[in-house]
Amino acid sequence: MRCKSAVLLVGLMVCSTVLRAQKSTLLGDWREPTGSVLRIGYCGTEVCMKIISVSAHAPATVDIHNLNPGQRNRALCNLEIGSHFSLTDPTHASGGALYDPKSGRTYHGTMSVEGNDLKLRGYIGAPIFGKTETWHRVSEKIAVCASNGGR
Repeated sequence: MRCKSAVLLVGLMVCSTVLRAQKSTLLGDWREPTGSVLRIGYCGTEVCMKIISVSAHAPATVDIHNLNPGQRNRALCNLEIGSHFSLTDPTHASGGALYDPKSGRTYHGTMSVEGNDLKLRGYIGAPIFGKTETWHRVSEKIAVCASNGGR
C-alpha cells in the first residue's frame, strides 16, 4: 500500500511540474498604450505581471491615484499590477486581479494572446462589464527601470 501511495505521489508531482513548466505565449514583455513595458511571468505557480519600464509619456512615475493615501508615493517601477492568474491554456489566463495605476482601482482580469497582441480585459462582476486593452509584444531588449521613486 505504501508503495502505491509513493508512486501516486511521485506521479502527481511530475504532472504538476509539467503543467507548471507549460510554455505560454503570454509570458514575456508587453508595451501598453502609454509606452510603458510590463513583464508577464510566473510568481510561484501563478502568472503575474509587473511594470519593468515606465514611459516618459506615462502620467506619473509614482502611484498617485492609489486609493490608499499611504501608497501614493510608491514607485510604479517594478510594481506588480497583475496577480493570481491561472493558465487555462498556453494562450489564455483567467482568475486574476489587475491593478490600474491610472485609476487606483483593482479589477478582475483575463488575458489572451492573438499573434503579437495581448488582449487584457479588466472587469467588475462579470467580464461583460469590462474593458479590453490591447498591448503589443516587445521584441527588443528593454532597459529595466530602477525602483527609486518619482521624477
